[in-house]
Amino acid sequence: MSTKATTTLNDVNMEAVAGLAGKIQEAPDVADTKWLAQVKWNGGFRSEAKIRDFSPLSSDEPPALGGTDNGPNPVEQVLAALGNCLAVGYAANATVAGIKINDLTIDLEGDLDLHTFLGLNEGNAGYSNISVKVNIDSNATPEQLEALHSKVTNSSPVGHTLSRAVPLNIELS
Repeated sequence: MSTKATTTLNDVNMEAVAGLAGKIQEAPDVADTKWLAQVKWNGGFRSEAKIRDFSPLSSDEPPALGGTDNGPNPVEQVLAALGNCLAVGYAANATVAGIKINDLTIDLEGDLDLHTFLGLNEGNAGYSNISVKVNIDSNATPEQLEALHSKVTNSSPVGHTLSRAVPLNIELS
């Protein structure tokens, strides 16, 4: 059995991506997907998220917030989700554009006021601002990198989710 190389640049399987895009063009309903996670509380501020068949992702709070620091806290995970989503976007779109990425780091920082979370005030318990700095080492021209950056920031699912109001229905059963 021979194996056909599916990656030619940035270690991205573009055959899989192109195949999915083709299926969606033929049957647009294929694009309507649902993603699932289940979170189990483990005492204190510890919990774990089970996603597909992966090992559980731990979550906890730092000691200053009453936790035992056994994992990143949920607001840190939000930053990580955004950074990971952007990394996927840069890898995919750079590959389509023929841009080799030598190195990519994404630094994220979020401003969060704990007053509401701690019950000291009413108001916004979430981030008031998220700043992202993308560092790409590539031989691409500044114009190519700017076009890549624009494409990625305008198509990031997590970026779009965080930048607009999303209906949220939390039920108690």
